[in-house]
Amino acid sequence: MPALGHFLAVSKVFSISFNLRSRSIVAMILLGWSGSSLLCQVQPASPAQAQTTMPATVHDPTQAEVQPRLDFDHDPIPSPDAEERAPVISASPLAPVLPGEIRKRQDGVYTMHQDVDEVLLSCAVVDEKGRPVMDLSRGDFHVREDGLPQTTTSFLHQDQPVSLGILIDNSGSMLDKREAVNAAALNLLKASNRQDATFIVNFSDRAYLDQGFTSNIEELNRGLSHFDSKGATAIYDAVAASADELANHGKFPKQVLLVITDGADNASRLDLEQAIRRVQNLGGPVVYTIGLLFGADKEEAGRARIALERLSQETGGIAYFPHSLQDVDSIAAEVAHEIRDQYTIGYRSSKSASLGGYRAVSVEASASKHGKLIVRTRKGYYAKKQAPQHTQTAQDVKR
Repeated sequence: MPALGHFLAVSKVFSISFNLRSRSIVAMILLGWSGSSLLCQVQPASPAQAQTTMPATVHDPTQAEVQPRLDFDHDPIPSPDAEERAPVISASPLAPVLPGEIRKRQDGVYTMHQDVDEVLLSCAVVDEKGRPVMDLSRGDFHVREDGLPQTTTSFLHQDQPVSLGILIDNSGSMLDKREAVNAAALNLLKASNRQDATFIVNFSDRAYLDQGFTSNIEELNRGLSHFDSKGATAIYDAVAASADELANHGKFPKQVLLVITDGADNASRLDLEQAIRRVQNLGGPVVYTIGLLFGADKEEAGRARIALERLSQETGGIAYFPHSLQDVDSIAAEVAHEIRDQYTIGYRSSKSASLGGYRAVSVEASASKHGKLIVRTRKGYYAKKQAPQHTQTAQDVKR
């Protein structure tokens, strides 16, 4: 796309000390083409690329190392092909898998096959007192798209592993909050499904992938420690880039983003509506937000609260606003449990995908043994038009 035709370059210089003798490392140049790949890979610099040398210093573990930068195209409506998503592996690769069929893999994990035309909804259900409701069946749910009833094709209520992205504000105002926030994020990871695949993004005016997808707690902890709080706050850009990362590299179809920030966005190239549309167009993920607004200016806190609530409500998540840092840990634990307790419902839209456009989605649940039930799920999605299929002919083969 013409609007995407620019290059991004980032360079950092590092030095180490070894056996009391100084050594230097030349600057490494990170080049990324935003229209073709989210992550810019670190490449060794050639002698011609050497810019400068620095005297050796003692390594400071609190300083961020050279990290791939999460950059994205500027079109707010990218459309990653369904084939780019990692396929669900069934217990037997030779056995046919039907849409909506639940299979148990060799590692004991239950998976649900998703048809490419199937819309998957992650649904959290609570009663009037906010308590999770865990005993509902497929027939208790009623799905509507643009006001029309839809027939569910799949249903699952299992502790499924998720593809999870944790995004933490790394701007200057977060410096005195990072220790408590990192501890809460680490506790969330420990309370989550051990098979979850998680990545860590630290963002200020740019978003950096400080740890790619992994289930290793130690590696994730190192990713959390790569902070150097300074700069502005580009929440919307970080959310959009992270949603792309989930779409392109997420191992599991169930996807979640957790965003922790202490202020309003003041540096993104995308606006709030574009960020929400990006997430919706990718078919997910659910976005949970934690706004540490207790120390922010009143006007900024108001703007931040509105934005974080929109991000969460439109995607089926929850926005939390703790009164102090001491509350963050319990909120993180609540998010971990909610993710594990969700229902997954699939349906094939009664409206042709060729029509494209935005589809409003609503889900209701009712059961005789419960009173009023509240269902949280995403508000809608953008249907992807199917590309016309070409039928190969004998003449095509000769060419």
